[in-house]
Amino acid sequence: MADRAGHPERRVDLDWIRIAAFGLLILYHVGMVFVPWYYHVKSSHPIAGLEPFMLALNPWRLSLLFFVAGAATRFMAANTTPGVLLKSRSVRLLLPLLFGMLVIVPPQSYWEVMSRNLYSGGFWDFYTARYFAFSAQFCRNGQCLLLPTWNHLWFIAYLWIYTAFLMLLVGLRPSAVRLMENALERVLSGLWLLALPAIVMGIDRLFLFPRFPPTNALIGDWYNHAVFGSIFLLGFFIACSEAIWTEIVRIRWVALGLASAVFASFIVLRANLSPGEQLSILVQIYAGTAYGVYQWCSIVAALGFGRRWLTRDSATRRYLTDAIFPYYIVHQTVIVGVAFALRDADLSAAAEATTIIAATIVSCVMSYEIVKRVSWLRPLFGLKQEKLAV
Repeated sequence: MADRAGHPERRVDLDWIRIAAFGLLILYHVGMVFVPWYYHVKSSHPIAGLEPFMLALNPWRLSLLFFVAGAATRFMAANTTPGVLLKSRSVRLLLPLLFGMLVIVPPQSYWEVMSRNLYSGGFWDFYTARYFAFSAQFCRNGQCLLLPTWNHLWFIAYLWIYTAFLMLLVGLRPSAVRLMENALERVLSGLWLLALPAIVMGIDRLFLFPRFPPTNALIGDWYNHAVFGSIFLLGFFIACSEAIWTEIVRIRWVALGLASAVFASFIVLRANLSPGEQLSILVQIYAGTAYGVYQWCSIVAALGFGRRWLTRDSATRRYLTDAIFPYYIVHQTVIVGVAFALRDADLSAAAEATTIIAATIVSCVMSYEIVKRVSWLRPLFGLKQEKLAV
């Protein structure tokens, strides 16, 4: 997949998949306000029918983003050195991460402790006296907030760590890239393309997840690192394999069928479990294995249908390719803030959700339109610094 000059082609399908995956992530965080799971601010009007859709997205939405990020890193690596690539990624990831932790995320933590009646002071007092405590704060029932925090921006930190590790490997052993690409092209053929990654993900779920449940805290988050780190590397090493991409397109319907069947079994199993019921060892083995199958098959289906159908470029694609990362940085603060503001508005669940979605879309678009026009703001939101006209 290269042009006549030997450079990788622009993978429009991966751009669209990245845009769609971040869009789903934003909607998922809106959904978190209305389901029973932990979130920073909760609605008093849960939406019962939303939970199955959230469950359908949860196993693969972030893994897909890490895969696409790995593939994008491979295309970048073809045109530059590991050191230059890491320097570029560091500027475009670490600056937004630091800015986000200092400016974007603190209101989320403030609204969270306010909504839980754990704090009654003003934001500035919270920000100066509590947010930068570098310790566990606002504890209740053994649960504490570790402040300062990166909240939803943990994805950026993990992506930088994986990129740094990979660029170190490429810098020390450049030949390892081609060796790994060739090895994966031989191994991941036919149904093995579905089976092998699914088996690995199933093993991770069975053995790592119970001991190291996800924390998004980087240190000790071994289940997340096993899943996200390996799929980032997989995206990197198969990005340029025409044979594997042809196979992904060919088996996309099989992957979709398997994912659908496994998810249906999840719903049936969940519906027949009593609250607090202990799963038998056989059910645990099935659940862990099936989780890996569903996770990987969903990713393959998304990649296959994207490669088959999302090949047309447009001005919309070019706009959203730049805009979606600033949207990601801003969106959760808007969601949490609006949800906090609507706590006593006595709206229906539908009206509350519609208001949060509309406010998030408008805020994301407006913030991007402002940021892209202000040169010093651009790198703080992951945008390239524009060259000055001379």
